[in-house]
Amino acid sequence: MQIVVQRENWLCYLNNRTGKFDLNSASAIFEEEKVSLFAGIVYIHGDPGENGKLQSYLDFFNIPCINSDYLASALSFDKWYCNQFLKSFEIPVAKSVLLLGNTPYRVADIVAELGLPIFVKPTNSGSSFGISKVKERTQIPEAIALASKESASIVLEAFLDGMEVTCGVYRTKDGLQALPLTEIVSENEYFDYEAKYQGKSQEITPARVEKEIAEQVQSLAKKVYKLLNLRSIARIDFIIVQGTPFVIEVNTTPGFSKESIVPKMLQEARIPIREFWTSIFEVELLRDKSIK
Repeated sequence: MQIVVQRENWLCYLNNRTGKFDLNSASAIFEEEKVSLFAGIVYIHGDPGENGKLQSYLDFFNIPCINSDYLASALSFDKWYCNQFLKSFEIPVAKSVLLLGNTPYRVADIVAELGLPIFVKPTNSGSSFGISKVKERTQIPEAIALASKESASIVLEAFLDGMEVTCGVYRTKDGLQALPLTEIVSENEYFDYEAKYQGKSQEITPARVEKEIAEQVQSLAKKVYKLLNLRSIARIDFIIVQGTPFVIEVNTTPGFSKESIVPKMLQEARIPIREFWTSIFEVELLRDKSIK
């Protein structure tokens, strides 16, 4: 059953029937028939899918969820707290500054701390909404104002000049599996919404990096996955600067359309999609004793 989450109501689709989802009972209503959920998989980018809200809702009703749980999802979704958490385990991340709410700031202090160019980002927004790459100090207030429309807290990050790659990681009965790297070459200033969803980028699989670097990135991606206690498929994005991979973002619900990155990784690894998801279900659902 597919459940489409909307502000007004949640619509359900099952066997050519359309119904409404009852939030009070966590079940779908088709005319007079009520259909309960056996388990759930969340595939919504941003709020409320990637930040743990739906995972928390399912947990409240004791409905198993294939995704990372609400705590791991919330932590991974917040760009500032996620990077500070990883930094505490000596995972390389970009140097950054946090602005909370309407906290006063001085442009001169920001530039002195981070240099130029910098990235200005909402801490908890998906799909690159509200992100700006700033090259001139005069652009900083406007970029902060834009990011503030998406989030009450803003993170400013030092620019990392290197190659952007991403690595998919998932768990099977045989342990953590890291997929081949994909190199991201954006036609725009960075991998923004247009580059992600409107074809303004090249996504090259496998990435054009030396084997030793690829293995280093895959190993680090697995470490991040374990530290954040992730589940199912996650995609960790990196910038490789002079041979050192820096984590720039953790995606707990990466896209899975024909044009998405993870299916291309699976194709390169010669892993059939059915086999891929079956191996995930075996681990992430069967770990719950209520699932037989």
